[in-house]
This record gives sequence, structure tokens and C-alpha cells, in this order.
Amino acid sequence: MSDLASQLASVSKQFEHDLGSVLTTDDLEALRIKYLGRKSAFQELLRSLKDMTVEERKTAGVMANELKRHIADSIDRKGNSLERARFDAMATEERVDLSLPGIASPRGHLHMVTQAIREIEVIYERLGFTRVRCPEVDWEWYAFETLRIGPDHPARDNWETFFLDVPADPKKGHMILTPHTTNGDVREMERGQLPIRTMNINKTYRRQSDVSHVPMFHQFEGLLVDRGITIAHLKGLSDHFAKEFFGSEREIRLRPHHFRFTEPSFEVDISCGLCLGKGCRMCKDGWVELGGAGMLHPDVLRAGGVDPDEYTALAFGWGVERSLSMRAGLRVPDLRIMYGNDMRFLEQF
Repeated sequence: MSDLASQLASVSKQFEHDLGSVLTTDDLEALRIKYLGRKSAFQELLRSLKDMTVEERKTAGVMANELKRHIADSIDRKGNSLERARFDAMATEERVDLSLPGIASPRGHLHMVTQAIREIEVIYERLGFTRVRCPEVDWEWYAFETLRIGPDHPARDNWETFFLDVPADPKKGHMILTPHTTNGDVREMERGQLPIRTMNINKTYRRQSDVSHVPMFHQFEGLLVDRGITIAHLKGLSDHFAKEFFGSEREIRLRPHHFRFTEPSFEVDISCGLCLGKGCRMCKDGWVELGGAGMLHPDVLRAGGVDPDEYTALAFGWGVERSLSMRAGLRVPDLRIMYGNDMRFLEQF
């Protein structure tokens, strides 16, 4: 019995010595394992109790439990002390001077295409055009049928247009992602509010991707319906936009073309801003097509509920990205760069 008491006293003395050298929580955990772990010397002493008499075991057990509680309590107090010291050090070492000016968060800006859309909107607002938004997902009826684009037309092919896998309407046909903003022309005429002077700027979708095409792009569709509208108005609007958006030195040309929904029809070209009309990878011959234009076909007016004997109309649809790429000094050799998320490029605009 006296031998066990001597061993417990020795363990207690050694523990106090080891506790004094603890500096970190890792040291403290190692100390706990050393004295309270299953394989510690203290546990070996407790196993010797089985060899004592009942009376000796009671007395020795009390002594052993008191030492165990003392060790556990001492370890807890030391842990609390180390934690307080850690927070005290943080208050000094990680102190933040709130009087110092903060670091400003980086500020973004509008995408170059969004900036162009807003400029285009302002140009036509000054001419009395009202901005409208027509559906990006629409029926074949508005995108094709009302525009005299029959079922056998190449534009109705799956390789040209994105069709949606939804049930077709008996009259309006299948649903599609609009390949052009002209789908909004008949919709505007159906409102029955004449005359019409609207600008539909929206996303359009085609299965094309090269230096001058992207699968999703923006178009702005001008629609003017009134009495006495002629090609002279169309030429005047085209000239005005070219001078306002591209600069007074740029030139446009109306090139005869065929569109099912206009008669007569034109493609509007502008002198290339990349090569200044000399011919390059983008333009090939010095001119770049901005889009189509023309006088709305009488059948289209009738589809919108407008009498072609009383009213005439013009329409034009140009690509925003392509128009933007042709601005003087911009020199964008590939339209796909605009949507490549390369910050080195986008932050310049």
C-alpha cells in the first residue's frame, strides 16, 4: 500500500514538472495522452489494485481517483490559459486599424454589346422610334409563315434554325428560337395602332459559327408603317445611322437582294473598318454586310391586319455585333472574341 502511495506521489510530481513545460495545445494533448491514456503509467498503477485486499483497494482507489481528477483539472485549466493567450496574441498581431482607408472592390462595366445596344436605341429614339421587345422563343407562324417563308425554304431546315422539342400548334406550327427579329413585325401590326415606328432589339439564334457569325447574336429591327413610305425613307434611315454610329467618313451601299418578306429588297453593306475597304479576312472585298432591308411585301402587311393599298412599310434588320465590329478603330477580327470572356479584351471597352 505504501509502495503504491509512493508511486502515485512520484507520478504527481513528474506531471507537475511536465505541465510547466507545456507551451502549445499540441504539447498539452501529448501530456494528456501520457498521463491519462490507456497505455499510460498511471493506468498501469490502477491495474495493480486487483492484487490488494478489499480495505487496501478502497483507500488506494480514493488516492488514485483524486490524482486523476487533479491531472484532468490541471490539463483543462492549462488549455483555457493557452486559449486566452492565443486570443490575446490575435488582438495584438491581427489588429485592424479601422482608420486606414479600405481597399476598393473592383468595379465592372457594361459589356461592349450592351453599350452598343444603348447607343443604337438612342440614335433611333431621336428619329421617333420606340424600343420594343418581342419574344426570343416564338412560333413558326410569326418567324416564317407570316413572312412568306414556306415549309420548303432552307431557313426552315434543322441545320439553320433551333427547333424546340415541344408539341406543335395546329395553326402556328413548332416553337423555335427566333433566327431574326423580323418575327416581331407582324406582332406589332396586330396591335392595330397605326402608324408604327418601332425598334425591336433582341437576341437571335442561328446554327452558325465563324469569324463573322456567332450562334447567339443580337439584331435591331426597325419597322416603319405609315402612308407614303418609300425607298427614299429607307435610304435616309440607313445613311443617318451609318453617319451617327460609324462616323461621317464611312460609306454604305444598298445592294439588290431577294428576301421573301420585302419587295424590293436590299442588303445594306458598309465599308470595312478593319481594312478600310482594301479587302481582308473579315470582309473579303472591302464591304461588310450589316443586314437586310426593304419595303414590306403586301402579304406581310395583310398578315398583320394592315391594308397595303392604304399603307406602305419598310423594315431593316442588322446585327449588333457585326455593326459594332465595323466601328472605326475597333478592328475586331473575329466576332466570337466578344463572347470569349477574355478580360484582357473586354476591359478595353
